[in-house]
Amino acid sequence: MTSDDTIEIEDLQKRLASKFEMKDLGNLTYFLRVEVTRYKHDLFLSQMKHVMDLLEDTGMFDCKPNETPIVENHKLEVYVDHVPTNKERYHRLVERLNYLSLTRPDIAYAVSVSSQFIHSPSEDHMVTVMRILSYLKSAHRRSLLFKINEHLDPKSYTGTYYAITNRRYILGYFTFIGGNLVMWHSKKQNVVSRSSVESEYREIVQGVCEILWLRWLLAEIGFRSNAATKLHCDSQSTFEIANNPV
Repeated sequence: MTSDDTIEIEDLQKRLASKFEMKDLGNLTYFLRVEVTRYKHDLFLSQMKHVMDLLEDTGMFDCKPNETPIVENHKLEVYVDHVPTNKERYHRLVERLNYLSLTRPDIAYAVSVSSQFIHSPSEDHMVTVMRILSYLKSAHRRSLLFKINEHLDPKSYTGTYYAITNRRYILGYFTFIGGNLVMWHSKKQNVVSRSSVESEYREIVQGVCEILWLRWLLAEIGFRSNAATKLHCDSQSTFEIANNPV
């Protein structure tokens, strides 16, 4: 870290202290089961200890690792003749996986799917949770990387996935600030969209709301950006609707 970086950090601390009650606790290394590692100008956030504890508590420490957290084109649903599983254990595992997704966007979709069946989990749903754990066995060292870049401009990507079993789209987006991933989201729509364009448009609206909130937050702490924020979507029809004021 150079002297200019130190001055800039001190200036930021003074600006934040003028708006919020703050106390400098020194360099952060571990907080709420999140490990913070610094290497030169890079910052790594990981929950490797949380992963290892989770694998040990569930007896999956010596399991065969999987390369993906969920089966491709799965058809998970609540069926009348399903074989029930231990509801309390399922609920506890999903909660711990939800917390792990704070630093693991790679399991966000799989955990989102598992969370939909907390009210009535079956053996098939438990198998899905176990697959997430076996995936973590093969990828327990992964972490979020934050690098110092020359800008703090937000950028967002949106997309949808059609769920065949219930005709509801899975909406997802992830947002970068200064080239660093800071927010991600994966959730099933509450309503059934009549077309993929409608669902994509809903996701764009959600992405815009998040971008506006982030721009407001950055401006509040002294990082106002005059440049337009880019939002990426892979649907040309959705862009034509969004750009049409009529």
